[in-house]
Amino acid sequence: MTEHSSRIKFGSKFGIVAAAAGSAVGLGNIWKFPYEAGQNGGGAFLLIYILCVLLFGLPIMVSELVIGRRAHANVSGAFRQLSGTNHWAMVGLLGVITAFLILGFYFVVAGWSLEYVYQAVANAFERKTPMQLSQAFSDFSTDTFRPLFWTTIFICCTAFVLLAGVKKGIERTSKILMPFLIFILILLCVRSVTMPNGNEGLKFFFAPDFSKITPTVILSALGQAFFSLSLGMGCMITYGSYIRKDNNLTKTALHVTSVDTLIAILAGTAIFPAVFSLGINPAQGPKLVFVTLPSVFSHMPGGYICAILFFLLLAIAALTSTISLQEVITAYVSEEFHWQRKKVIVVSSLVLIVLSSLCSLSLGIGSHYTIGGKTLFDFFDFTTSKFLMPLGGFLISIFIGWFYKADEVKDELGNHGKLPVKLFSVYIFLMRFFVPLAILLIFLNELGTFS
Repeated sequence: MTEHSSRIKFGSKFGIVAAAAGSAVGLGNIWKFPYEAGQNGGGAFLLIYILCVLLFGLPIMVSELVIGRRAHANVSGAFRQLSGTNHWAMVGLLGVITAFLILGFYFVVAGWSLEYVYQAVANAFERKTPMQLSQAFSDFSTDTFRPLFWTTIFICCTAFVLLAGVKKGIERTSKILMPFLIFILILLCVRSVTMPNGNEGLKFFFAPDFSKITPTVILSALGQAFFSLSLGMGCMITYGSYIRKDNNLTKTALHVTSVDTLIAILAGTAIFPAVFSLGINPAQGPKLVFVTLPSVFSHMPGGYICAILFFLLLAIAALTSTISLQEVITAYVSEEFHWQRKKVIVVSSLVLIVLSSLCSLSLGIGSHYTIGGKTLFDFFDFTTSKFLMPLGGFLISIFIGWFYKADEVKDELGNHGKLPVKLFSVYIFLMRFFVPLAILLIFLNELGTFS
């Protein structure tokens, strides 16, 4: 397959890794991973999570990059081009729909991170009890206007980066933000591990208690690996289409999964020593970031600076993910319907402001309007995380493992014979058997089959 010289591409290998890692790193790493680890045995969960990333997340990421670069097209066009049918193009369209629905509620949570940056700067956490902080979070998240303000600001920031283009916008922003994100996390880790009794938190997080490894912990780790790496929603396929033909896709996938896992581990290292130092229960669940951590910061020396840095970190992580999610929509509409890129970004941003506003309002004054007993916010979250993303990942594994020719996959991974393709038979085995089965188990678990 010839090089598509007219298609915009990332300018450097570091830019590729930074952008793809930025897509993978998001609220799932900084917000969800620590509370999942806290609820599922700490070190036991971490061990299973790393195994899942290697055996499950890495093969799917390689596959998505292969699909994107092989076709050099948007996620739907890539499936159509490689399969020769419109049937598989529907898998790509599923990714676009998934990205759109995720952004509907993800922008709301991303807006919360900006509110908490503001509160941290204003020193609003000082001398507040966990109960007061919990009530403050509830009051804010159900408010009518404040969440809408921050959500709109976040959507505008995302649009600003996308309007600058792939190289000057996505790549350049990611090259700046990703190292900064890691730098902030390392600072927080150093401060956290030096707190009194912080070694107990490190022991909880890094010393696995094998008695805590249960089927539920394994399935939770599988699900976290899947969602943390931004798989099954078209992000990696879209970014893969911007990768040059001389880039080593296997190494790129390894670098991205390594950075993503590293940041999740750093987040846990920054949180658990501080939590144990102050005698807080690590199994606090989703409130760990927005309620428990402000309490931690208000009681620790240097907590004012740490609070600002942490919530700034959360906002940066969210931004690198929203950029990639909206780029899926931008590439699809601009290429399939021949709209100018700027027009797509402006129109999609306006639509997302309306959609995200409805999701935000569904937590407050609109909470009595439900779909299947769920608010719009919860419905979008449930539909994407428990149905659309597992389904998308499952279909990708079927496409690569059983439909698309293995020789074509090997040719793309080997840059048309220029690179050795090691462990290819292992990769194909994982994509044909292990990965589909693992996703199926996640899917059934999320639906409550094993409850």
